[in-house]
Amino acid sequence: MANRQRVVAIVQARMGSSRLPGKVLASIEGQPMLWHVVNRLRRASGVDEIVVATSTAALDDDIEKLCQTDNVELFRGSESDVLERYFLAASRYRAETVVRITADCPLIDPQVVDRVIEEYFAHDCDYAANVIRRSFPHGLDTEVFKYSALATAAREAKAPAEREHVTPYLRDSGRFALHNVACDVALAPGYYRWTVDEASDLAFVRAVYRCLGSTEVFNWRTVIELLDAHPELLDLNTAVLHDAGYIGGPTRKRQGSAGIVSAVSNFRS
Repeated sequence: MANRQRVVAIVQARMGSSRLPGKVLASIEGQPMLWHVVNRLRRASGVDEIVVATSTAALDDDIEKLCQTDNVELFRGSESDVLERYFLAASRYRAETVVRITADCPLIDPQVVDRVIEEYFAHDCDYAANVIRRSFPHGLDTEVFKYSALATAAREAKAPAEREHVTPYLRDSGRFALHNVACDVALAPGYYRWTVDEASDLAFVRAVYRCLGSTEVFNWRTVIELLDAHPELLDLNTAVLHDAGYIGGPTRKRQGSAGIVSAVSNFRS
């Protein structure tokens, strides 16, 4: 992939999740969740640099230790003003194009990341993402935007939600050229939840990794194939889907833990 600008992927990570504290370092097949995110991003050919952006809070010291151990670039900034943290990290690492990834997406797919980057450059926009109109599984979220657009948002965004969630100003202010990246496979809206917010989400992701292994970076289509073969795995975080308002997908039939254990064993054998 021939990028015209320096592309820096910034992974936002913190230990202080209200729903699942410490989740970004939760173990998945012997490695912390954040390790998996970074390891998968390293396969994205369109990314020149990966930076983990965490806060200066003492609670996040363990994130710094992991980055030091695994030779990952780290930036520490405001705990509450994540937009400022992103802008300062992008400035420190001389980003011209920024890729936003969150550390609670351990199934992030480098092929999807590369596709969003490619479409960003092809459409000469300010912001490209696969989250404007969701069609990919939730947990493959990739946003790509100009450093200059980020600088404008950091200077002008005022609402607390705009400061906390980084990109609402880019999408909603009407000041920037946007491009939505759509999935090339028709999936039921909201049916696949691969992000980790709750303990049940973590259980689901751990089951996927147990089935598919962690030595190779499997892609999102392989995960779909696994779930098609063993839909009982979806039962692990069905309640979160309903609680979070992910309604409209096919009805999931509850299979119970015995079916899930069997699925893991059968898929790996």
